[in-house]
Amino acid sequence: MKYDVIVVGAGHAGCEAALASARLGKETLLITININNVADMPCNPSIGGSAKGIVVREIDALGGEMGRNADKTLLQIKMLNSSKGPAVRSLRSQADKVTYKKEMLNTLKHTKNLTIMESIVKDLIVENKKIKGITTEDDKTIYCDACILTTGTYLKADILVGDKRTPEGPHGEKRANFLSDNLAKLGFKLLRLKTGTPPRIERSSIDFSKLKKEDGDNEELTFSFDNIAYYDYKNQVPCYLTYTNENTHKIIMDNLNKSAMYGGFYEHLGTGPRYCPSIEDKVVRFKDKKRHQLFLEPESMYYDDIYLQGFSTSMPHDVQEDMVHSLMGLENAKILRYAYAIEYDAIDPLQLKPSLETKIIENLFTAGQINGTSGYEEAAGQGIIAGINASLKLDNKEPLILSRSDAYIGVLIDDLVTKGTIEPYRLLTSRAEFRLLLRSDNADLRLSKKAYEIGLLPKERYDKLQLKIKEINEIENQIKKITFPQEKSNLSEYLKRPEVKIMDYKDKLEKEYSKEALEQVEINHKYEGYIIKAKKEAEKMIRLGKKQIPEDINYSKVENLATEARQKLEKIRPRTIDQATRISGVNPSDIAILMVYLKRFYNE
Repeated sequence: MKYDVIVVGAGHAGCEAALASARLGKETLLITININNVADMPCNPSIGGSAKGIVVREIDALGGEMGRNADKTLLQIKMLNSSKGPAVRSLRSQADKVTYKKEMLNTLKHTKNLTIMESIVKDLIVENKKIKGITTEDDKTIYCDACILTTGTYLKADILVGDKRTPEGPHGEKRANFLSDNLAKLGFKLLRLKTGTPPRIERSSIDFSKLKKEDGDNEELTFSFDNIAYYDYKNQVPCYLTYTNENTHKIIMDNLNKSAMYGGFYEHLGTGPRYCPSIEDKVVRFKDKKRHQLFLEPESMYYDDIYLQGFSTSMPHDVQEDMVHSLMGLENAKILRYAYAIEYDAIDPLQLKPSLETKIIENLFTAGQINGTSGYEEAAGQGIIAGINASLKLDNKEPLILSRSDAYIGVLIDDLVTKGTIEPYRLLTSRAEFRLLLRSDNADLRLSKKAYEIGLLPKERYDKLQLKIKEINEIENQIKKITFPQEKSNLSEYLKRPEVKIMDYKDKLEKEYSKEALEQVEINHKYEGYIIKAKKEAEKMIRLGKKQIPEDINYSKVENLATEARQKLEKIRPRTIDQATRISGVNPSDIAILMVYLKRFYNE
């Protein structure tokens, strides 16, 4: 049995990788432990969020599936930071966990060139440092030309609750017992990471009258640039807000020695996520805070589980009961599923190229939590890039490398392969130096042409983008002609004022235009000075990015490099001068020395 591409793992990264590969014409096999957990959401029931929502828009602009699938299955949606500038606005939806998996599986099953198989991968077949196939725990051998590992949290996973460590994956699923050890034998450096999930509460046991109601936005919103709303924005499912209190904090501190994280039960413990800490971590680290906010989020219309967002814990079950019952509105709450922490193996992402191909094994790609990230969206963003680049590699084409000024996905991957991580990485708007260019509203303008040229974006979607660009240009021309004699100004200048909205003047335009095109024009004018400055900085980065560093460079021959810089450059082996500038320990003086060397010996 032989395939062009084998994708191992069918979480959010695996789904996007397999779809991209198959849609680009490659015979693709998607291997999963349990077909019923394809596109599973083992933790929070949401898609999007700060920065993450922009990643979902970027996946959609590239021809991926997450945005469309979220639109089909959402219970509630809102634009975060809508009162702030466009650089930090981002969509977040509550997704139905049942229908999200069902819709994604349906899409996979009806995709040409794509086969799904239930199995657990045990080892890789490698010849001359090049991937040739995989072997499974039930002794199947399957050959391929490229392989993408998207194993999520299943590599030697352990569930931690109090002093109990259970070798299993999320939901009590089987874990992958052998693959990470075999990756180590191939030369991969492994990391041991940890994340967690909060308890699920029975809806009927909650007193919602004591809680603050949180509704979705009162307008139609979509992740996908298809702009098809599958929901009634007037009838969205609400979320609710409650808080921890002094009693909650006392219970936690009195029982801290029983926590898997603080009890000292384990000699070695995986590193947890800094930006999504457990409730124990919050109480210990932020002792000055009298309370922490918690959101009660519905998981599905098909069952009664309410997700207690912000209350991740590894406390024993009896302590969890006391903690939950200390919360306002949850005094009589029934816990349907207890919280737990999960430990798992990942690889050091410094062993990856910007294409997400590994440096150790040719044609082996990795994406998602195996690369040290957290979050469904970060995983899916890596997945589509890995799927694209595996396909391009087999066609002997240059990989798609998104720069930090192209996309949040570019920021994510560059951070991983250049800086590495020692904890589950979370994407934040603060990580993007060009965030004014990387907005939620313009992901299609930034990325869809690239996807169309690769062959992943259908022509009808590209034609729709061309119509949007045409509308923007027409509006731009017209607003210069709409004058305000008393102001000695035109609408083009007038739009720079904070209080002026283009929608108030749309009747003065020659015809009706889409809301999206009007929004682009308004943002471009209101933030024109900042956008011009950001573009100049991005162009400078692009120029440095074009200065390639030869793969065969011997850094020991580059005289006068600082020892730390030499070691870091040798380890990471950056593709470009621009990437080299972002390596911790490589200073501007080292970059200057490197550029002189390249010019002298490589005529760069």
